Amino acid sequence: MEPVLIISQARLGSSRLPGKILLEAGHETLLMHHVKRLRLSGCPVCVATTLSPKDKLVYDYLEKIECDVFRGDEFDVLARFYHCAKARRAKVIVRVTSDCPLIDGDIIRKGLAEYRHRSSEGTYLSNVRVRTFPRGFDFEVFSFGLLEEAFLKSSSPEDREHVTPYIRRICEQEGDSADILYEDGDASNFRITVDTEPDFILVKKLIEDFGCARKSASEIIAVLKAHPELAAINSHIEQKRVLGAT
Repeated sequence: MEPVLIISQARLGSSRLPGKILLEAGHETLLMHHVKRLRLSGCPVCVATTLSPKDKLVYDYLEKIECDVFRGDEFDVLARFYHCAKARRAKVIVRVTSDCPLIDGDIIRKGLAEYRHRSSEGTYLSNVRVRTFPRGFDFEVFSFGLLEEAFLKSSSPEDREHVTPYIRRICEQEGDSADILYEDGDASNFRITVDTEPDFILVKKLIEDFGCARKSASEIIAVLKAHPELAAINSHIEQKRVLGAT
């Protein structure tokens, strides 16, 4: 089995909610919730932060909680991912972003099983290309070979910032894209990512009032369906167009 690495991009300089990953809910930072839930996938996790002086705080925090951490280019996130994956000798990469504190490791595990079943280095698999999961459970799977091709050949600022647009285009042209869908229908109307203050208020309530740090994606979605007033907290927030640079 080829070495798999979950790489999560993280920095303190978020434009809409600076320092969001170190905000606390349920006596733990959102970043700690994120890392804990990723580890439930059974895969190694590395957080790729930046070389910016302000992100030394992120590096020190991750060292403290004994999470693997890599520092790279702040704005060329594609280069950050490439050098991180190369340094860790990963052959299969799972890309996630640290603004998803309630991401479900079990969904990632199922996605990897499907990826291995397809057994093609040219496959791009995700639950974001065709969206049926809420925002906040996002992940993408691709080979180091595809990541290296994108790093060497892609020059557009959007490709460099958002990591996977080049990979998606190539795989869609070759007909080698796969989608993980939510088994119980379409729950894409819910938003469980943290990009703004209302997003944080919702996630904090989910963690502190409903115990969602210990719930699966389906259980969290069930909470939101049973309590529409929760989903209303951030229903007005407009998502960035691409799975963005965090």
